[in-house]
Amino acid sequence: MFARVTPYQLKPGTIEAATAMARELKPEIMGLPGMISFTNTVNEDGKGYVLSIVESRELSDANGERVKAIWGKMGEFLAEMPVPEGYDVVDHWTT
Repeated sequence: MFARVTPYQLKPGTIEAATAMARELKPEIMGLPGMISFTNTVNEDGKGYVLSIVESRELSDANGERVKAIWGKMGEFLAEMPVPEGYDVVDHWTT
């Protein structure tokens, strides 16, 4: 498994609208090849992280252009375009 961790910063006053847009994009996000899970976090100051767990680094890399396009749909809410980081998953626990 592979994790794509993406820090982002929302423009002031856009948390609710950005959250609503992200939820509209759920079918696109979860439809990315190899997607296992998606977690979106944000603080009251608009700073957040997206954590996507994907079956492999290869699938994550292959999804790169589609992921950029999805972030592009969030562009009006973002202070700047986010830059993802990738990591091999050592443990992935759920209850």
